[in-house]
Amino acid sequence: MSGSRAVQLSTEMSHLKRSVMRDLLRLAVDPGIISLAGGLPASDEVPTEAFKACLNKVIERDGAASLQYSPPYAPLQAWIAEAMVKRGVSCAPEQVFVTNGAQQGLAILSRLLLDPGATAVVEAVTFTGIQQVTAGRGAEVRPVAIDPALGVDLAALEHAFQASPKPKLAIIIPSFHNPLSATLSSEARQRIAELAASYEVPLLEDDPYSELRFEGQAVPPIKAFDEDGWVFYIGSFSKWLSPGVRLGWIVAPADLIPQITVVRESFDLESSTLIQRAVYEFGASGALDEHVKRLNAVHKRRRDALLSALEEHFSGSAEWTRPLGGLFVWMTLAEAVDTWDLFHSAVERKVAFVPGSAFAVGGGQQNAMRLSFGNVNETRIGTAVTRLAEAVREGVVGEV
Repeated sequence: MSGSRAVQLSTEMSHLKRSVMRDLLRLAVDPGIISLAGGLPASDEVPTEAFKACLNKVIERDGAASLQYSPPYAPLQAWIAEAMVKRGVSCAPEQVFVTNGAQQGLAILSRLLLDPGATAVVEAVTFTGIQQVTAGRGAEVRPVAIDPALGVDLAALEHAFQASPKPKLAIIIPSFHNPLSATLSSEARQRIAELAASYEVPLLEDDPYSELRFEGQAVPPIKAFDEDGWVFYIGSFSKWLSPGVRLGWIVAPADLIPQITVVRESFDLESSTLIQRAVYEFGASGALDEHVKRLNAVHKRRRDALLSALEEHFSGSAEWTRPLGGLFVWMTLAEAVDTWDLFHSAVERKVAFVPGSAFAVGGGQQNAMRLSFGNVNETRIGTAVTRLAEAVREGVVGEV
């Protein structure tokens, strides 16, 4: 067949944009570049041998059943439900729906609740995957102000819920926010749950980072304050076990699980039964708890190294967050600095970050950047910040 094609693409494709994270991920695995871009946990702490032992145990014990199609693995659902109860969430196993990571949870619930053209409330600075499941599906996005230290502005959130047309859903990242690193207080979480119930707006709580706390006291999920079923919790093993397991979960009202199942079947039927069983073995054995302790200790040292390097090179010329967990530091430079322009100069110096405007809903944040410390050791973090400071100085001098 010769000649050009004129394939008519769907309306959704006109709204959907590729995540800048995917484009930048290749930099994260380029050995010649020190990448502070990708939101990766420490590769050298991935529990390769321990998880391999769980995989082998499952295959030896369960045989072909571990490699077949199967319904969700009930012991894993029960283990997740028990873990949620320990965090203050009223949760039964039948409310747990297993997904291929948190992003699939967002996609499923967006398809379940949000019509194209309907209104979705999101934080004004947020993870690009949230933008894909809202604006990317043709929704009218209503951004809400967010503070890098305190999290979403509660008065602005209530105003967004009150405004017409009524939103069909809202999405909040409560813990160690991506990209800002903010963590909502317990009081703020309770108020958000109350607002969702009062205005009858389904709230998606996107929570992949809460286990990555290395300072301070744990805070209950927003879902823990949900008395009427308006909060949908989305969790993931990607950041605190391994991104490669591609496993997460939704906690939703039991009466909606059949509809969630139908939406999921339109994507990929089910999650790998082998991975579900292996993750259960790893978690139920207590190995996951010990792994997270080690991982958080490593991340804390790397966070400290990044903050120390920023203080050395950017004191007085920039501001940045000081997270108590998670993977990210958000830095804001002088207003005249455009971090997209700076990005190219930084890559020439073999260091990468994510420009802040990639996360901005409706524009802005041109002078900000997200720095990820999880997968870079302390020595390389110091080198990366030195290179970044050189790129900034050259850019400022070049404009004079």
